[in-house]
Amino acid sequence: MERPNTLGHDSDDDSALRMDRIRQEQRTPAFVYVLTLFSAIGGFLFGYDTGVVSGAMILLREEFRLDSLWQELIVSVTIGAAAVFALVGGVLNDSFGRKPVIVTASLIFTVGSIIMGLAIDKYMLLAGRIVVGIAIGLTSTTIPMYIAEAAPFHTRGRLVSTNVAMVAFGQFIANVVDGLFSKDQHDGWRYMLGLAGIPSAIQFLGFLFMPESPRWLITKQRDDQARRVLQSIRGVLDVDDEFDGIKKSCEEDEMELRERGRRPVLLIMLQTPAVRRALIIGCSLQIVQQLVGINTVMYYSATIIKMSGIRDKSTAIWLSAVTAAVNFVFTFVGLYLVEKIGRRPLTLGSLIGAIVSLAWLAIGFQLNALHSPPITVVEAVNPCNQHSTCDQCMVDLSCGFCYNDANNTAVNGSCLATSYDDPLTSLYGRCNSTSLPGSVAWAYDYCPTSFSWMAMVGLVSYLVFFAPGMGPMPWTINSEIYPLWARSTGNAAATFWNWTCNLLVSMTFLTLTESLTRYGTFWLYAGLGTIGFIFLLILLPETKGKSLEEMEGLFARPWCGRGAPVAYYEKSVQYVHIRGLNRDGRDSDLDSPE
Repeated sequence: MERPNTLGHDSDDDSALRMDRIRQEQRTPAFVYVLTLFSAIGGFLFGYDTGVVSGAMILLREEFRLDSLWQELIVSVTIGAAAVFALVGGVLNDSFGRKPVIVTASLIFTVGSIIMGLAIDKYMLLAGRIVVGIAIGLTSTTIPMYIAEAAPFHTRGRLVSTNVAMVAFGQFIANVVDGLFSKDQHDGWRYMLGLAGIPSAIQFLGFLFMPESPRWLITKQRDDQARRVLQSIRGVLDVDDEFDGIKKSCEEDEMELRERGRRPVLLIMLQTPAVRRALIIGCSLQIVQQLVGINTVMYYSATIIKMSGIRDKSTAIWLSAVTAAVNFVFTFVGLYLVEKIGRRPLTLGSLIGAIVSLAWLAIGFQLNALHSPPITVVEAVNPCNQHSTCDQCMVDLSCGFCYNDANNTAVNGSCLATSYDDPLTSLYGRCNSTSLPGSVAWAYDYCPTSFSWMAMVGLVSYLVFFAPGMGPMPWTINSEIYPLWARSTGNAAATFWNWTCNLLVSMTFLTLTESLTRYGTFWLYAGLGTIGFIFLLILLPETKGKSLEEMEGLFARPWCGRGAPVAYYEKSVQYVHIRGLNRDGRDSDLDSPE
């Protein structure tokens, strides 16, 4: 077909062909959704593990007599293992491909779930949590990148965000499972932790039939296989434009790496201005996501609800399931908005709402402290007699609050010594028994109060705002912003920072509530979130509607000054030229770059 006259208008036939071409590009074959679904089971497992430990911890604490340190350790070893193997996953992805890493991770997760379900002591439980953490670290690095590389550019944001929706769904199902087995005080936790082996086994079997990433295959010079995979996931035989664009981008990346020498990829990323800027943004998004306390809310949601004054353990677990359901439902708001309003406004709006909700939680716990039931009864000579309110009694880990429940009002309160390793009863007085008479009640980790509803409202509003934006966007944006040669390493580095900050926050939450007070801890998270918002407001670009090969141009311009490295900009324009069309549908040969 002849190229149209640059001074005139396109013929009707040319326009029709061009529109058919655009529609073909924007069609999403069913196989891409199947691929996304089996990939996103990894997100489900990530979410299930995050959510299930919240309810299981209430039972595990009593079953294995876990003190605060062991509770934090059981939660945190999984996160620590995930952080280490997120970095390992970057190396494995480059060497062996995306598919083998996901298959191996699903097998490891199955083994870890079995170990946890059969645990006979806290050390075996700890070992199972480490094994599961290895699998989560590998999949959290690999799956968003795998989906992004397989998805058409016009639905990439929505499909990558599906993985985070499955994280939220996993957290919801975990809390439902926690609620169903919460009455089984002895073995309920075994079912909670062990059932995760079922979806991981399904993913293992399903992924045996999934293709490798076409972009990874091209980097390994397996062009024929890459072309066949691209045809299968696009649903058409004519994939020449996209294939040639990816191929040219890979060749330029390889040439650039040769010019810079065979040094570690991370070092080359740090020495390349555009990629360094992308890495800073990607890591910052993951750091801010964790420092606003999301996994504190998810890991310890049942504990936070109990802290607010909910007495019954089963009720706290079911209320935790409600918060997980809210998180899941509002993730779909993000799936709808990500291709409508873009990544940047969704991220920043979500972060503002999360900060306000954290302030609400802080105020709620501060009101709890101000209206805490007084100590009016001295039952025995013990070191806890120095405290004058329930809130002061709760801060002291060696003490608990004993009181009479008179129509949901605490009267005749006393502060009694308890054992740090076994805080289920007091060492003295009327609460020195696991079976308390009449209206007598024992509270080790909460104070009865009329402001407990504020914590529930704060948790729900936090998730309403967090779920659509700050939940999925760090993963979505990180899967997009790196060139192919740096994509595995960039995602691994950002994921490492996510898990490292996750570890920092979850490992210190209970300790912070004891040293900074409960309300002080949430004020700290709100302050950190505010700093993160200012940083992202200034530096976060919009990535909506751009192909993976075009993304480098976003970071080519320096943050300070007006210059732009020409090489990166020209590379982006060359890819648009190869595709044959600009995003507005006009022939790229006829238009100069904007």
